[in-house]
Amino acid sequence: SEENQPGWEYHDAELWDDAANAMDTLPFLRTTLRRAGLEDVVFPVVGRSALIAKAWATPLSFLFIDGGHTMEHALGDWRHWTPHLMAGGTLAIHDVFPDPADGGRPPFEIYQRALASDLYEEVATVKSLRVLRRV
Repeated sequence: SEENQPGWEYHDAELWDDAANAMDTLPFLRTTLRRAGLEDVVFPVVGRSALIAKAWATPLSFLFIDGGHTMEHALGDWRHWTPHLMAGGTLAIHDVFPDPADGGRPPFEIYQRALASDLYEEVATVKSLRVLRRV
């Protein structure tokens, strides 16, 4: 995320890989999954979202959208991944801010698209996280 980059408010120097000149959160994700006992149910897939979605064949029971905050990235994740979400599956969208002063609009806009599509019903709101169920 932009806010995690050097010089930004939420930057964590531990996540910075000097050799790659980029953020690398994958080792921390793997450690978290191991500690939580989730290695048998959560499988990180690393790559460009759109490319992975094109090759994806397994129906999803849970989809968490927390990618780029530009409209291009948020809408891309929405368009590429929601067709894989099975009926009854959970769609979670992070960084949904109804007030533009609180954060970027694209996650809020894809959340609005989901509700307007009549394919989703709202299940929960936890701070900036919206949880929906595909009907």
